[in-house]
Amino acid sequence: MSGQEEQNQLTEASRGRVSVPSSGDRLVRKLRGALGNPICEALEDASVVEVMLNPDGRLFVERLGQGIKPLAELDPGAAEIIIGVVAHALRTEADSERPIISGELPIGGHRFEGLLPPVVAAPSFTIRRRASRLIPLDAYVCEGIMTALQASAIRKAIVSRLNIVICGGTGSGKTTLANAVIAEIVSAAPHDRMVILEDTTEIRCTAENALALHTSDTVDMARLLKSTMRLRPDRIIVGEVRDGAALTLLKAWNTGHPGGVATIHANGALSALRRFEQLTAEVSQQSMQDVIGEAVNLVVSIERAGRGRRVREVMHVNGFNGAQYQTVHCAQIEEGTHAA
Repeated sequence: MSGQEEQNQLTEASRGRVSVPSSGDRLVRKLRGALGNPICEALEDASVVEVMLNPDGRLFVERLGQGIKPLAELDPGAAEIIIGVVAHALRTEADSERPIISGELPIGGHRFEGLLPPVVAAPSFTIRRRASRLIPLDAYVCEGIMTALQASAIRKAIVSRLNIVICGGTGSGKTTLANAVIAEIVSAAPHDRMVILEDTTEIRCTAENALALHTSDTVDMARLLKSTMRLRPDRIIVGEVRDGAALTLLKAWNTGHPGGVATIHANGALSALRRFEQLTAEVSQQSMQDVIGEAVNLVVSIERAGRGRRVREVMHVNGFNGAQYQTVHCAQIEEGTHAA
């Protein structure tokens, strides 16, 4: 729209003839125009997990059960415009001095990570599509992602108000599985007050009594967790444990707030406990293995498997005996047997 056209529209609006789009509406239209049809259509596809642009201009898309496939090509100029528009939407700047742009798109709340030179050879970005559908635990079993025994162990943990940690690598499906677990919690304990803490909005919770908190440039996860203790939570849910806030979460779980859920980057169940050790070491010189062994009760490990996902391990944690964590594993999919 030209400046004259916009002025004419404003004049007509003042006479009550047309409505003027808000700045937010204009920004969304501008962003859609910059993204183009292939990307916008991909973001509207419920099967899409991620859209990725490499420095060579090749655009890829990952879909559930289909793996990663080429989508289109994008020239560097167009990619730079997209990153610039996203930066504007996030009220920041994108240039050589600020070459990394992270945040939620105003379209769908999808997570955006954009990169500019000099950290990359040419503009690149990845868009993690926010899940639009909830996959129940029964569907995980039907699709062979987890065993019926693993699903049963998770449900028993929920009823017993155990703290559940879901771990996996990038893109393994941790948040999607967390949403399935949270749906089970809501079904089993519909009157519990859920307090949800995230950096970006990914957790889906249909509980009637729920409060969602988000970090900001001035309020980190540790500060949110401290505030959470005064918000009368029945269950504390953390979208992703990344830093020393892990210790605050463990203490919260250990002091009268059991039955929580959190996700963490780790490639296996035992690795998740080691990861908690690393994160708590950022803020404490004392070993926190006893605290971890007491606070974390069940670890669910999910991983990529071919073009899909699978729950590799469901591990009960029964404390730390001074030398090692006391654990019991449920059956693994490929083995189908118990392991102690």
